[in-house]
Amino acid sequence: MRETLELKVEPRSKLGKGAAYQTRKSGLIPGIIYGGGGAPEPVQVDERTLGKLHGTGALMQTLVMLELSGKKTRVLPRAVQLDPVTDRPVHIDFLRLTPGGRVTLDIPVRFRGQENSPGLKRGGVVNIVRHEVALLCPVDDIPEYIEGDISELDIGDSLHISAFTLPPGVKPMIRERDFTVATVAPPTTFIEETPVAAAAVEGEEGAVPVEGEEGAVAAASGAAAPAAAAAGGKAPAAAAPGKAPAAAGKSAAGPGKGSEKK
Repeated sequence: MRETLELKVEPRSKLGKGAAYQTRKSGLIPGIIYGGGGAPEPVQVDERTLGKLHGTGALMQTLVMLELSGKKTRVLPRAVQLDPVTDRPVHIDFLRLTPGGRVTLDIPVRFRGQENSPGLKRGGVVNIVRHEVALLCPVDDIPEYIEGDISELDIGDSLHISAFTLPPGVKPMIRERDFTVATVAPPTTFIEETPVAAAAVEGEEGAVPVEGEEGAVAAASGAAAPAAAAAGGKAPAAAAPGKAPAAAGKSAAGPGKGSEKK
């Protein structure tokens, strides 16, 4: 059974946009109580109190006992209008609950048996498909939450609404199918590949010789150049001491002969 929150409200005599504006200006939020076979009752709520309740995020699933002029009425918040700029409540609707009636609520879902689930032991994760389930509940026995057992779920298994044990009189709003509430999904891991072969090739191509090796490489290249030239064509033989080259002798003789003829 949910806990009931007590909230004091005041009657609101003036209606209309202008009256609602003046109500907000005085630090109060206009509201209305309706349903349950009774006439609508305009009320006003303290702005700070309502703002705190709305900030919890669970106001729409909270049973409220309104105290109006010494009279207590059990209600359920059904609609909250927010300012489009400040996002603060500017109006609230309360649904009057009558004994023996039923109301539709979004009930939170919880799970147990995580420590025994074979799928979770293998590294799987719980994938919650529905965090809340719309249920038709008796106003006198509204559950705070419903709980499902996942102790036998393996990776790839699902937990449907039929696996939940609902309180007496509580029924799901979706009845035409056994919808899924949660699954056990496989682990999602990312393994970064190490480019070992690429790193090795890079290391061979971009290897930088050490300082001692640079001189040896330069000397080897210098010695290889004359050797390559010698392999391509033979170098002229060295002239014997005291003898001029043959070509030089002929060029010297040529002018001598010409002078004798003259």
